[in-house]
Amino acid sequence: MKKLSLIFLFLLCYSTSFAHYLWIETSPNGELNKKQKVKIHYGEYTYGIIEQTDGDAFKSVSKFEVWIINPDGTSSKLDLDKKEDHYLGYFTPTQEGSYTIQLKNDNIDVVDFTEYDFGIFKSYYQSFAKVNVSDIPTASTITEEGLSIKEIPTGNDEKILQIFYKGAAISEQEVKIYVSDLWSKTLNTDAEGKISFKLPWNTKYTIETTKNENVPGTYNGEDYEFIWHCATYCFPQSN
Repeated sequence: MKKLSLIFLFLLCYSTSFAHYLWIETSPNGELNKKQKVKIHYGEYTYGIIEQTDGDAFKSVSKFEVWIINPDGTSSKLDLDKKEDHYLGYFTPTQEGSYTIQLKNDNIDVVDFTEYDFGIFKSYYQSFAKVNVSDIPTASTITEEGLSIKEIPTGNDEKILQIFYKGAAISEQEVKIYVSDLWSKTLNTDAEGKISFKLPWNTKYTIETTKNENVPGTYNGEDYEFIWHCATYCFPQSN
C-alpha cells in the first residue's frame, strides 16, 4: 500500500507541471580567467524527475534568460546551448569577488489548473546561484522583481539564505529543502527573512520557495487570476 501511494504521488507531481521548478547548477567556487560551467535543469529533483529539453514540459518554460552579475555590479547575458536534459553555458570570471547567476522567466503561458483546485495562473520563475572568486566571500545579489534568494556567507558549515519579495525581506515565508529519494525539510523565515541550516550529507540540495501574487491580469490574450512566483537555489554535491 505504501508503494502504491508513492507511485500515485510520483504520477501526480509529474502530471502537474506547476510542481516542477527550474534550477541552476554550478560550482560555488571559481577561478580567475578560468571558464565556469553553468547548467539549467527543469523537473522535480527529489522525485528523480529531470525533464528532457525536447519534451513538452521543458519547452513550456524554455524562454528564460540567464544573467551573470559581476562583483562590480555590471551584468551580462549568458549564452546557452541546449543539451539532452539541460541547458549549458560558460562564463569566465575576470574580477575577484562573488558572482551571482540569475535565471529569470516570466514568458510562460497562462495555465488553468482549476481541476487541481489551484486556479488559473501565470508563472514567474527565478533561480539563483553564487560563485565565489575570492578568499573573502560576500553575499549574493538580489533582484527587485519577484522572489529572490540571497546567500549570506557564514565562515562555517552553516548555510544562511535570505528571502526577498520585490526587494523586501519577507518573514514567515515557507522554504522547502530537497535532496533525492523524497527527503525534504520545511523551514520558515525569521523576522529578517532568513533561514539557517546545515547540509548533513555530501549530496545535491535544491531549495524552493513560492508565493502567490493575487493580482489578476492578461498575458498573450489569456486572463489569469494570480501570478505564481517560484524561486530556487541549489547547493551542488562537493567533489
